[in-house]
Amino acid sequence: MSSSLLARYADCIFWLARNVERAENLARILDVHETFSRDSRGNQNWLSIVQLYSDEKRFFEKHAVATAEAVLRFYVLDGENPTSILSAVRNARENARTLRPLISTEMWVQLNVFYNRLNALEAHDLSPGGLNRLFNSIKEACQTHTGVTEGTFYRDQSWYFYQMGRYIERADQTTRLLDIKYHLLLPRDADVGSAVDLSHWSALLRSAAGYHAFRRLHTSSITPTRVAGFLLLNQSFPRSVALCLNEFDGLLTELKSRYVLRGGNAAAEAIDELRSLLQAHSIETILHRGLHDYIDLIQRHLIAITNHLRMDFFGHQPDADMDDQAGQNSQTTAPATEA
Repeated sequence: MSSSLLARYADCIFWLARNVERAENLARILDVHETFSRDSRGNQNWLSIVQLYSDEKRFFEKHAVATAEAVLRFYVLDGENPTSILSAVRNARENARTLRPLISTEMWVQLNVFYNRLNALEAHDLSPGGLNRLFNSIKEACQTHTGVTEGTFYRDQSWYFYQMGRYIERADQTTRLLDIKYHLLLPRDADVGSAVDLSHWSALLRSAAGYHAFRRLHTSSITPTRVAGFLLLNQSFPRSVALCLNEFDGLLTELKSRYVLRGGNAAAEAIDELRSLLQAHSIETILHRGLHDYIDLIQRHLIAITNHLRMDFFGHQPDADMDDQAGQNSQTTAPATEA
Protein backbone atom coordinates (compact mmCIF):
# COMPACT_ATOMS: atom_id res chain seq x y z
CA MET A 1 0.00 0.00 0.00
CA SER A 2 1.40 3.38 -0.96
CA SER A 3 0.17 6.85 -0.10
CA SER A 4 1.64 10.25 0.59
CA LEU A 5 0.79 12.45 3.56
CA LEU A 6 1.65 16.13 3.36
CA ALA A 7 4.13 17.30 5.97
CA ARG A 8 1.79 20.02 7.23
CA TYR A 9 -0.98 17.44 7.70
CA ALA A 10 1.32 15.10 9.63
CA ASP A 11 2.42 18.04 11.80
CA CYS A 12 -1.17 19.14 12.43
CA ILE A 13 -2.48 15.70 13.36
CA PHE A 14 0.45 15.12 15.71
CA TRP A 15 -0.23 18.40 17.52
CA LEU A 16 -4.00 17.98 17.42
CA ALA A 17 -3.59 14.86 19.55
CA ARG A 18 -1.02 16.47 21.84
CA ASN A 19 -3.16 19.53 22.53
CA VAL A 20 -6.29 17.55 23.39
CA GLU A 21 -4.25 15.29 25.66
CA ARG A 22 -2.67 18.37 27.25
CA ALA A 23 -6.05 19.97 27.93
CA GLU A 24 -7.37 16.82 29.60
CA ASN A 25 -4.28 16.43 31.76
CA LEU A 26 -4.40 20.04 32.90
CA ALA A 27 -8.10 19.84 33.74
CA ARG A 28 -7.43 16.67 35.72
CA ILE A 29 -4.51 18.23 37.62
CA LEU A 30 -6.42 21.42 38.47
CA ASP A 31 -9.46 19.44 39.58
CA VAL A 32 -7.45 17.15 41.86
CA HIS A 33 -5.41 20.04 43.25
CA GLU A 34 -8.57 21.94 44.15
CA THR A 35 -10.15 18.90 45.79
CA PHE A 36 -7.35 16.94 47.46
CA SER A 37 -4.04 18.85 47.72
CA ARG A 38 -4.29 20.47 51.14
CA ASP A 39 -1.79 20.57 53.96
CA SER A 40 -2.53 19.91 57.63
CA ARG A 41 -3.89 23.46 57.97
CA GLY A 42 -6.16 23.16 54.94
CA ASN A 43 -3.99 25.39 52.72
CA GLN A 44 -3.10 24.74 49.10
CA ASN A 45 0.10 25.57 47.25
CA TRP A 46 -1.13 26.90 43.91
CA LEU A 47 2.39 27.96 42.97
CA SER A 48 3.16 24.27 42.41
CA ILE A 49 0.83 24.30 39.38
CA VAL A 50 2.76 27.21 37.87
CA GLN A 51 6.03 25.40 38.54
CA LEU A 52 4.68 22.21 37.00
CA TYR A 53 4.49 23.94 33.62
CA SER A 54 7.57 26.17 34.11
CA ASP A 55 5.37 29.25 33.75
CA GLU A 56 6.74 31.38 36.60
CA LYS A 57 7.98 34.21 34.37
CA ARG A 58 4.82 34.39 32.26
CA PHE A 59 2.50 34.07 35.24
CA PHE A 60 4.14 36.74 37.42
CA GLU A 61 4.12 39.23 34.58
CA LYS A 62 0.33 39.23 35.01
CA HIS A 63 -0.23 38.26 38.65
CA ALA A 64 1.52 39.32 41.84
CA VAL A 65 0.62 36.22 43.88
CA ALA A 66 -0.23 32.63 42.93
CA THR A 67 -3.70 32.60 44.48
CA ALA A 68 -6.32 30.03 43.55
CA GLU A 69 -8.29 32.62 41.57
CA ALA A 70 -5.23 33.84 39.64
CA VAL A 71 -3.90 30.38 38.82
CA LEU A 72 -7.28 29.05 37.75
CA ARG A 73 -7.93 32.02 35.50
CA PHE A 74 -4.42 31.75 34.03
CA TYR A 75 -4.75 28.04 33.22
CA VAL A 76 -8.40 27.89 32.19
CA LEU A 77 -9.50 31.18 30.62
CA ASP A 78 -6.34 33.04 29.60
CA GLY A 79 -6.12 32.80 25.83
CA GLU A 80 -2.78 34.63 25.88
CA ASN A 81 -1.25 31.88 28.01
CA PRO A 82 -0.09 29.16 25.56
CA THR A 83 -0.30 26.50 28.28
CA SER A 84 -3.93 27.20 29.25
CA ILE A 85 -6.79 24.82 28.55
CA LEU A 86 -8.40 27.39 26.28
CA SER A 87 -5.19 27.76 24.24
CA ALA A 88 -4.72 23.99 23.98
CA VAL A 89 -8.25 23.41 22.69
CA ARG A 90 -8.01 26.43 20.37
CA ASN A 91 -4.78 25.03 18.92
CA ALA A 92 -6.39 21.62 18.50
CA ARG A 93 -9.33 23.25 16.70
CA GLU A 94 -7.06 25.22 14.36
CA ASN A 95 -5.18 22.04 13.55
CA ALA A 96 -8.50 20.31 12.90
CA ARG A 97 -9.51 23.13 10.56
CA THR A 98 -6.39 22.51 8.47
CA LEU A 99 -7.12 18.79 8.56
CA ARG A 100 -10.71 19.00 7.28
CA PRO A 101 -9.82 16.96 4.15
CA LEU A 102 -8.56 14.13 6.39
CA ILE A 103 -10.57 13.99 9.61
CA SER A 104 -14.18 12.97 10.01
CA THR A 105 -17.00 15.49 10.19
CA GLU A 106 -17.77 14.16 13.67
CA MET A 107 -14.23 14.98 14.87
CA TRP A 108 -14.47 18.53 13.55
CA VAL A 109 -17.93 19.23 14.93
CA GLN A 110 -17.09 17.91 18.39
CA LEU A 111 -13.89 19.97 18.66
CA ASN A 112 -15.62 23.08 17.32
CA VAL A 113 -18.46 22.82 19.85
CA PHE A 114 -15.96 22.11 22.63
CA TYR A 115 -13.88 25.19 21.83
CA ASN A 116 -16.89 27.49 21.52
CA ARG A 117 -18.16 26.32 24.90
CA LEU A 118 -14.78 27.02 26.52
CA ASN A 119 -14.46 30.38 24.79
CA ALA A 120 -17.80 31.44 26.27
CA LEU A 121 -16.67 30.85 29.86
CA GLU A 122 -16.31 33.84 32.15
CA ALA A 123 -14.65 34.48 35.52
CA HIS A 124 -17.77 33.53 37.51
CA ASP A 125 -17.61 30.04 35.97
CA LEU A 126 -14.47 29.49 38.08
CA SER A 127 -16.30 29.92 41.37
CA PRO A 128 -15.38 27.23 43.94
CA GLY A 129 -18.80 25.61 43.93
CA GLY A 130 -18.73 24.88 40.20
CA LEU A 131 -15.13 23.90 39.58
CA ASN A 132 -15.57 20.16 39.85
CA ARG A 133 -18.46 20.24 37.40
CA LEU A 134 -16.48 22.43 35.00
CA PHE A 135 -13.39 20.23 35.04
CA ASN A 136 -15.47 17.10 34.66
CA SER A 137 -17.09 18.58 31.57
CA ILE A 138 -13.66 19.43 30.10
CA LYS A 139 -12.31 15.94 30.81
CA GLU A 140 -15.42 14.36 29.33
CA ALA A 141 -15.15 16.51 26.20
CA CYS A 142 -11.54 15.43 25.72
CA GLN A 143 -12.47 11.79 26.26
CA THR A 144 -15.37 12.21 23.84
CA HIS A 145 -12.90 13.49 21.26
CA THR A 146 -10.78 10.39 21.82
CA GLY A 147 -13.82 8.14 21.41
CA VAL A 148 -15.07 9.93 18.29
CA THR A 149 -11.58 9.71 16.79
CA GLU A 150 -11.32 6.03 17.62
CA GLY A 151 -14.63 5.34 15.92
CA THR A 152 -14.42 7.56 12.84
CA PHE A 153 -10.80 8.37 11.91
CA TYR A 154 -9.50 6.49 8.85
CA ARG A 155 -6.56 4.19 9.62
CA ASP A 156 -3.85 5.51 7.32
CA GLN A 157 -0.53 7.26 8.02
CA SER A 158 -2.27 10.14 9.76
CA TRP A 159 -3.68 7.74 12.35
CA TYR A 160 -0.17 6.75 13.41
CA PHE A 161 0.94 10.35 13.84
CA TYR A 162 -2.16 11.07 15.90
CA GLN A 163 -1.48 8.16 18.24
CA MET A 164 2.23 8.97 18.55
CA GLY A 165 1.37 12.54 19.50
CA ARG A 166 -1.04 11.35 22.17
CA TYR A 167 1.43 8.96 23.78
CA ILE A 168 4.42 11.29 23.78
CA GLU A 169 2.30 14.01 25.38
CA ARG A 170 1.11 11.60 28.07
CA ALA A 171 4.67 10.60 28.88
CA ASP A 172 5.72 14.24 29.11
CA GLN A 173 2.80 15.20 31.36
CA THR A 174 3.43 12.27 33.69
CA THR A 175 7.10 13.14 34.13
CA ARG A 176 6.29 16.79 34.85
CA LEU A 177 3.63 15.88 37.37
CA LEU A 178 5.87 13.40 39.16
CA ASP A 179 8.90 15.69 39.20
CA ILE A 180 7.16 18.67 40.81
CA LYS A 181 4.71 16.85 43.03
CA TYR A 182 7.24 14.32 44.32
CA HIS A 183 9.52 16.96 45.77
CA LEU A 184 6.71 19.13 47.08
CA LEU A 185 4.99 16.20 48.76
CA LEU A 186 7.99 14.58 50.41
CA PRO A 187 7.03 14.87 54.09
CA ARG A 188 9.11 15.47 57.15
CA ASP A 189 10.05 12.28 58.97
CA ALA A 190 7.46 12.99 61.63
CA ASP A 191 4.70 13.19 59.00
CA VAL A 192 5.42 9.92 57.18
CA GLY A 193 2.32 7.74 57.15
CA SER A 194 0.06 10.47 58.52
CA ALA A 195 -3.41 11.07 57.10
CA VAL A 196 -2.23 14.21 55.32
CA ASP A 197 0.80 12.39 53.90
CA LEU A 198 -1.38 9.62 52.48
CA SER A 199 -3.90 12.09 51.07
CA HIS A 200 -1.10 13.91 49.23
CA TRP A 201 0.14 10.74 47.55
CA SER A 202 -3.44 9.79 46.73
CA ALA A 203 -3.82 13.21 45.11
CA LEU A 204 -0.74 12.63 42.99
CA LEU A 205 -2.14 9.34 41.75
CA ARG A 206 -5.54 10.88 41.08
CA SER A 207 -3.89 13.67 39.08
CA ALA A 208 -2.55 10.98 36.78
CA ALA A 209 -5.89 9.07 36.80
CA GLY A 210 -4.03 6.20 38.43
CA TYR A 211 -5.41 5.83 41.94
CA HIS A 212 -7.65 2.83 41.34
CA ALA A 213 -5.16 1.10 39.06
CA PHE A 214 -2.46 1.60 41.70
CA ARG A 215 -4.71 0.12 44.38
CA ARG A 216 -5.24 -2.98 42.27
CA LEU A 217 -1.48 -3.49 42.30
CA HIS A 218 -0.73 -2.29 45.85
CA THR A 219 -3.47 -3.04 48.33
CA SER A 220 -1.36 -1.97 51.33
CA SER A 221 0.19 1.45 52.03
CA ILE A 222 0.88 4.19 49.51
CA THR A 223 4.56 5.16 49.59
CA PRO A 224 6.67 7.60 47.53
CA THR A 225 8.72 4.75 46.08
CA ARG A 226 5.66 2.79 45.00
CA VAL A 227 3.96 5.82 43.46
CA ALA A 228 7.08 6.91 41.55
CA GLY A 229 7.70 3.37 40.34
CA PHE A 230 4.09 2.98 39.23
CA LEU A 231 4.05 6.21 37.21
CA LEU A 232 7.45 5.67 35.64
CA LEU A 233 7.94 1.93 35.16
CA ASN A 234 4.62 0.09 35.24
CA GLN A 235 4.01 -1.78 31.98
CA SER A 236 0.21 -1.91 32.23
CA PHE A 237 -0.97 1.52 33.43
CA PRO A 238 -2.05 3.63 30.39
CA ARG A 239 -0.37 6.82 31.60
CA SER A 240 2.91 5.39 32.85
CA VAL A 241 6.02 6.56 31.03
CA ALA A 242 7.06 2.99 30.24
CA LEU A 243 3.75 2.03 28.63
CA CYS A 244 3.57 5.27 26.62
CA LEU A 245 7.07 4.67 25.25
CA ASN A 246 6.24 1.06 24.38
CA GLU A 247 3.13 2.15 22.50
CA PHE A 248 5.00 4.93 20.70
CA ASP A 249 7.76 2.53 19.68
CA GLY A 250 5.26 0.02 18.30
CA LEU A 251 3.42 2.71 16.34
CA LEU A 252 6.59 4.12 14.80
CA THR A 253 7.86 0.65 13.89
CA GLU A 254 4.57 -0.30 12.25
CA LEU A 255 4.33 3.05 10.43
CA LYS A 256 7.80 2.65 8.93
CA SER A 257 7.21 -0.99 8.01
CA ARG A 258 3.70 -0.66 6.59
CA TYR A 259 4.52 2.33 4.40
CA VAL A 260 8.20 1.45 3.69
CA LEU A 261 9.44 4.79 5.02
CA ARG A 262 13.06 5.85 5.00
CA GLY A 263 12.60 8.52 7.69
CA GLY A 264 12.19 7.97 11.40
CA ASN A 265 15.40 6.06 12.10
CA ALA A 266 16.77 8.73 14.44
CA ALA A 267 13.50 8.84 16.40
CA ALA A 268 13.47 5.03 16.61
CA GLU A 269 17.02 5.01 17.97
CA ALA A 270 16.17 7.70 20.50
CA ILE A 271 13.11 5.82 21.73
CA ASP A 272 15.17 2.62 22.05
CA GLU A 273 17.74 4.49 24.15
CA LEU A 274 15.03 5.89 26.39
CA ARG A 275 13.32 2.53 26.86
CA SER A 276 16.69 0.99 27.73
CA LEU A 277 17.23 3.75 30.27
CA LEU A 278 13.95 2.90 31.98
CA GLN A 279 14.62 -0.83 31.95
CA ALA A 280 18.16 -0.52 33.31
CA HIS A 281 17.30 0.76 36.80
CA SER A 282 14.92 -0.09 39.61
CA ILE A 283 12.88 2.68 41.16
CA GLU A 284 15.00 2.43 44.32
CA THR A 285 18.15 3.07 42.28
CA ILE A 286 16.50 5.98 40.46
CA LEU A 287 15.44 7.65 43.71
CA HIS A 288 18.84 7.07 45.27
CA ARG A 289 20.64 8.70 42.35
CA GLY A 290 18.14 11.57 42.10
CA LEU A 291 14.63 11.57 40.66
CA HIS A 292 14.81 15.11 39.28
CA ASP A 293 17.94 14.45 37.22
CA TYR A 294 16.48 11.19 35.95
CA ILE A 295 13.21 12.85 34.89
CA ASP A 296 15.12 15.72 33.33
CA LEU A 297 16.98 13.16 31.20
CA ILE A 298 13.68 11.55 30.16
CA GLN A 299 12.24 14.93 29.16
CA ARG A 300 15.31 15.76 27.07
CA HIS A 301 14.89 12.44 25.27
CA LEU A 302 11.20 13.17 24.63
CA ILE A 303 12.06 16.56 23.15
CA ALA A 304 14.75 14.96 20.99
CA ILE A 305 12.28 12.34 19.74
CA THR A 306 9.79 15.06 18.83
CA ASN A 307 12.47 17.02 17.02
CA HIS A 308 13.52 13.95 15.03
CA LEU A 309 9.91 13.44 13.95
CA ARG A 310 9.59 17.09 12.95
CA MET A 311 12.73 16.95 10.82
CA ASP A 312 12.03 13.56 9.21
CA PHE A 313 8.29 13.82 8.65
CA PHE A 314 7.01 17.37 9.20
CA GLY A 315 9.30 19.30 6.87
CA HIS A 316 11.34 21.17 9.49
CA GLN A 317 15.00 21.90 8.98
CA PRO A 318 17.61 21.07 11.68
CA ASP A 319 18.14 24.75 12.45
CA ALA A 320 14.42 25.60 12.58
CA ASP A 321 12.69 26.66 15.77
CA MET A 322 12.17 23.44 17.72
CA ASP A 323 10.18 24.75 20.68
CA ASP A 324 8.49 21.56 21.83
CA GLN A 325 5.88 23.38 23.89
CA ALA A 326 4.59 25.76 21.25
CA GLY A 327 3.26 23.18 18.82
CA GLN A 328 3.55 25.54 15.87
CA ASN A 329 2.33 24.13 12.56
CA SER A 330 4.64 23.77 9.61
CA GLN A 331 3.39 25.46 6.45
CA THR A 332 5.47 23.38 4.10
CA THR A 333 3.69 21.19 1.56
CA ALA A 334 6.53 18.75 1.03
CA PRO A 335 5.59 15.08 1.44
CA ALA A 336 5.86 13.97 5.05
CA THR A 337 6.47 10.38 4.02
CA GLU A 338 7.73 8.65 0.94
CA ALA A 339 6.74 5.16 -0.10
